[in-house]
Amino acid sequence: MKNDVVLGISAFYHDSAAAVIKAGVIAAAAQEERFTRIKGDSSFPHHAIDYCLQAGGVSIEDVGYIVFYENSVDKFERLLTSAHMTAPKSIRSFWAAMPKWLTGNLWMENLVSKELGVKKRKILFCGHHMSHAASAFYPSPFEDAAVLTIDGVGEWSTATYGIGQGNAIRLEKELRFPNSLGLLYSAFTYYTGFKINSGEYKLMGLAPYGEPRYADLICEKLIHINADGSIILNQLYFDYTFGVKTINKRFEALFGKPARMPESPITRHDMDIAASIQKVTNDVILKMALHVKKETGMKNLALAGGVALNVVAMGKLLRESGFERIWIQPAAGDAGGALGAALFVWYGMLGKKRSAEPGDSMQGSFLGPEISLNGKRDNELLKKLGGVWTTPKESELPGMVARLIADGKIVGVARGRMEWGPRALGNRSILGDARDKEMQSRMNLKIKFRESFRPFAPMVLDEDVDKYFDAGAESPYMLFTFPVLESRRLAYEKDSEDMIKTVNQPRSDIPAVTHLDYSARVQTVDAARHPFMYAVLSQFKKMTGCSVIVNTSFNVRGEPIVNTAQDAYRCFMATDMDYVVIGGRLFEKSKQKNRQFDRKEQKEWLGRFELD
Repeated sequence: MKNDVVLGISAFYHDSAAAVIKAGVIAAAAQEERFTRIKGDSSFPHHAIDYCLQAGGVSIEDVGYIVFYENSVDKFERLLTSAHMTAPKSIRSFWAAMPKWLTGNLWMENLVSKELGVKKRKILFCGHHMSHAASAFYPSPFEDAAVLTIDGVGEWSTATYGIGQGNAIRLEKELRFPNSLGLLYSAFTYYTGFKINSGEYKLMGLAPYGEPRYADLICEKLIHINADGSIILNQLYFDYTFGVKTINKRFEALFGKPARMPESPITRHDMDIAASIQKVTNDVILKMALHVKKETGMKNLALAGGVALNVVAMGKLLRESGFERIWIQPAAGDAGGALGAALFVWYGMLGKKRSAEPGDSMQGSFLGPEISLNGKRDNELLKKLGGVWTTPKESELPGMVARLIADGKIVGVARGRMEWGPRALGNRSILGDARDKEMQSRMNLKIKFRESFRPFAPMVLDEDVDKYFDAGAESPYMLFTFPVLESRRLAYEKDSEDMIKTVNQPRSDIPAVTHLDYSARVQTVDAARHPFMYAVLSQFKKMTGCSVIVNTSFNVRGEPIVNTAQDAYRCFMATDMDYVVIGGRLFEKSKQKNRQFDRKEQKEWLGRFELD
């Protein structure tokens, strides 16, 4: 058995995670944050490892190989070289980092051995971008494909491309630090007042409110874009090679204002900055993809790396890159490196035979812990929290949820195995009526407690996607934006100063999921991957004639997606959700013993989570 089990680990930067491969099948994968309730938790993923082993029915002794998602020696070499090249400016940050590296991270083999109580001979390493590439290609539905990885930085690489064929991946070219599209985008995330490694989604969501007035300036002063999509960044404007900040005073002077303070009002300047960097990002990624297609001659493309989560750019690739099919790893960021590293050992090092599956081998990305339909332990814990519920027949529950949504109710759903990756796909989701023009602001302000400008994603029956969106492909993992069909659009007036006034104007007949540029981050739902949500949508369609509902992750701002039944109930009670399904249990807010957390309880719950 031992050689049939591989444990992959990512840790110590952000989004620590674990994944277990058993006889070539993904048995489990999960992020540490879901267990510790610390957003982006970077600590050693003990909880995620314990879960993955348990879900795979194995112990740590049964594991044949443990593989870490990057090479610590190569990463340390980059840190030393960067510090040397930028001295004396780098001295402060260099000395701050050295204790951790010299006592722990540099000796990763020893650290992993000690944390897990295993022999060092079991421990292997996979390059950061090879981990990304493996996570993209091996679970994909392609027998062969071009592979493109783009992120901030891993060891020295910031982007790579190559070819995957059968069970082998060959990376052919790389873009090297400090030239990084991911770090450039993060610099603008910081400049617009959002948190790096979590606020990039906000920057992307803000972009359609502005105009790309600064795109030419960015290309003139900050970045040189080559014909093949490779880039050179002007380091005069950045501090990330030696400091704790990403940008400097020159950067701020270039755009005429200092960096926005977090939580301060968003201005027209911030909107235009967001629109500008998004345009530049789109252009660079498209050039990269076109070059990769030309060089590899492949008709399929597999992607991973944090930048692959930029759904706007991915939607543009789908429409303009010339690839026949594109597949993106649902956990494309560093968490996905744990899965990629494990897959690389199984296929790339052990040489196991690989046969691509028709959809993919991700099992709908439902690879995390399961909430029981009506298990005794969860029942006892929910009763202790004051929960009062009914247990409808499983066959009747989808219709009940559909009716509640059609009646304007907001319904949380936490059942089955938790999603792998940053997107909630229906097992840890909050649902609402996409036809309701007030749903976006209501969900943002009363449920998620986040900025009102942030868009929501639509869930749509797979067979009906072309009735609402210019899709041309399935999108089961919510990783592409599609334009809303022109026949469904409504004219609206973009207010240059009043963001709320703009948000509240309907832009289509599914206004809750239509962004300002008439785009939507679509999730297509099929019966094979998600029978429960497929049934909910089918019932909703029968009732309303509409196949689209709102889907957002089951959490509040700054909170990781809920994991357990207790997490779900507490979040339900701390917000203005009307109903929640936890396993096979249906809870109505008005019938709970506490009705709702009092102000103190709500404040304590929300205060647990650092704003993103």
